[in-house]
Amino acid sequence: MNKNLEKPNKKLFSRDFFRLLKEYVGAGASAPRARDLDDPASLGEFLDSRASHVAQTTLYGYMKTRAGTRFPELFEDPGILAAINIAKWHIWLACLSDLTVYSGVLLRLRSDESSARIREILGQIVVPRVARVGVPEEAGDDFPAAARRLEARIATADLEALQDDDSAFTESPKALVYWSPVADELKSRDVEIVRNSVRFRWQEVRRSLRRRLRVQALLQAAENAADLRLPTR
Repeated sequence: MNKNLEKPNKKLFSRDFFRLLKEYVGAGASAPRARDLDDPASLGEFLDSRASHVAQTTLYGYMKTRAGTRFPELFEDPGILAAINIAKWHIWLACLSDLTVYSGVLLRLRSDESSARIREILGQIVVPRVARVGVPEEAGDDFPAAARRLEARIATADLEALQDDDSAFTESPKALVYWSPVADELKSRDVEIVRNSVRFRWQEVRRSLRRRLRVQALLQAAENAADLRLPTR
């Protein structure tokens, strides 16, 4: 998982935190130096880092929009701080779920590989990353179940029913609305605006993934890795 999410209590007012807020309003660079995504490790890092980025920018952005000048005061309230930490972890999982499925759509559309094999590869990339995170104390009691839902979605995603558009991005908008520590009466007014803000955030990520993904090289690297895991006789 991206290091910005590993220790939420220590990162709230870090340089990275304010950089994320600047990116939300359109200032500053939003992506690291691009490299080809040509093996499972590079794709896994991309999925993780971009999911973390979208999760944090959309969460903080929504909170900042609603709180206005009182935004910094939110982090002085232990109850709100705990809710923010829970929200970050759950929105990250939802973002990772959406982006992983979308990457599977691109792999399907750009190769002759079976959907079953693509799902297997994606599971081998993403599930261990989530497992390494474990169950963070600040992520709340519902985190293990959410992680299992992510794993199940990867294993059963109907890649043939999806296209190269935003149809795979169903979980992150819902998670932002559900988990954001904003009053329910305000959320009810904001649902479409908040969901559209998440969809907007994914546009550049999708463009970057399309541009950088090297499908045949990645599939071959995954096949080579599978061969290495075969037992010898």
